[in-house]
Amino acid sequence: MIDMVDYGWKAENDNEVLAIDGSLPARVILVQKGIFRVVCQEGECSAKLKGKFYQTIETAEDVPVVGDFVWLRYNAKGESLIESLVARRTKFSRPDFSGHKANHLKTILEQVIAANFDYVFILTSLNSDFKISRIERYLSVARQSGAEPVVVLTKADTNPEYEKYVAMVQQLSDSVAVVAVSVISGFGLDQLQCYLQPGKTIVFLGSSGVGKSSLVNSLAGEILMQVQEIREKDAKGRHTTSRRQLFRMRNGCLVIDTPGMRELGLWYAGAGLQGLFADIEKLIQQCRFSDCSHQNEPGCAIQAALNSGLLEAERWLRYRQLIRENDWGIVKSGYTKKEKLHQKMNRGSTLQKKEK
Repeated sequence: MIDMVDYGWKAENDNEVLAIDGSLPARVILVQKGIFRVVCQEGECSAKLKGKFYQTIETAEDVPVVGDFVWLRYNAKGESLIESLVARRTKFSRPDFSGHKANHLKTILEQVIAANFDYVFILTSLNSDFKISRIERYLSVARQSGAEPVVVLTKADTNPEYEKYVAMVQQLSDSVAVVAVSVISGFGLDQLQCYLQPGKTIVFLGSSGVGKSSLVNSLAGEILMQVQEIREKDAKGRHTTSRRQLFRMRNGCLVIDTPGMRELGLWYAGAGLQGLFADIEKLIQQCRFSDCSHQNEPGCAIQAALNSGLLEAERWLRYRQLIRENDWGIVKSGYTKKEKLHQKMNRGSTLQKKEK
């Protein structure tokens, strides 16, 4: 019998009131085409959403994702049923454009990528694909999630100036750990061991080709994921990981791997942006006028900082871009409660018909 504490189950979750007696706590380890692979005290099994499940959720983003804890009606002879979703401790999301061009959409939805993790490993390789702007974006999302971010600079063996890049990332935030590693030589891997604790969950984020699969395998001490080489001509890789999945290492640490995402859209990441750009937020508060546009107004602290060199123009431009993107997403996500309820009931009724 499996102890769910080994899969990150927290004692405070035991206090939740079950809708139906006899349900078991379970964790989602894989989602594929509407079928959920979960683990509970009885072991791994396949499960699907119960029709009444939709009566307990508000919107589509409340549908279980990898890392979620759920209450399960276990069936040893067939598919088990997911009764309800346990409240998430942490999550990270991105806008769901559903394959359409963003500018043509009247509204966009939230797509939850993963849930209930303790650390976010943000991976960037030390080659020509290195971009400080992408790290800022990932850090904003990671901070917003509620988990602790760790920036991991991979392939340090290919870059003799790796310390320069470590310092560059550290300038973004003095509260974020930055570790340069090499899977080939083992350099820096020991600095990640403090995060690999039993029952703790780490989600790996990064573009294709940054070495997520190789790092997971090295830390696990076994082959958990397939590895593919990057293209030499542009240092970019193919999507080795095609689905989100949770793995349990031999030492008891849990890992959520995600498909390579070159760009990760912001979803209600205001708090994350404020934390990452605290220096700029502080300057804005010092402007003479509360509605300062930071252009030509007298007493503008931003313009003063730019002119004196205290604030880099490139950092200011990146901040403005991310703020505009985040604000745009908030406006585009303006569904009314009535629209959300209508969608929920349509999904629920359709699913109940399929179950009959």
